[in-house]
Amino acid sequence: MIRHLVNILLALLPPSRMFGLRRFLLRVARVQLAQGVSFCGRAWIYGRGTLSIGADTWLSPGVQVHTHLDAAVVLGARCDIGPQVTFITGGHVVGDGARRAGAGTAAPITVGDGCWIGAGSLILGGVTIGAGAVVAAGSVVTRDVPANVLAAGVPARVKKSLA
Repeated sequence: MIRHLVNILLALLPPSRMFGLRRFLLRVARVQLAQGVSFCGRAWIYGRGTLSIGADTWLSPGVQVHTHLDAAVVLGARCDIGPQVTFITGGHVVGDGARRAGAGTAAPITVGDGCWIGAGSLILGGVTIGAGAVVAAGSVVTRDVPANVLAAGVPARVKKSLA
């Protein structure tokens, strides 16, 4: 409930201002924040699971983080998360014909230091994005992305190495 109230308060603030107050409110909501995190407006945190954000990371307007008690979301230091990026830890196994969304599952998401995740990307549970990687806008990340590469597409695939 506290996260829901904090989300509402954050939505009332100017979208890219008052970062000190935003950090305070996020800490009240039990989000683990390092120094210098910039969490822009119109973003939303769902669930009561662990969310940890590293130093000097920027989360653009409209970011959504779906947390789960059994699966942490960890964003490294000096990351840039574009507008409308969504992190989803939960899912389902495929059920029988009576209900295809079977038993619920949850898996963690880890984003290494220095990553850039482009606008509108979707990062699914069980994924680790290596340090220094770039995920192109609109990508759907369904499996691990190595460090220092550019990944793009649906599903995201490594397109080139970044030295």
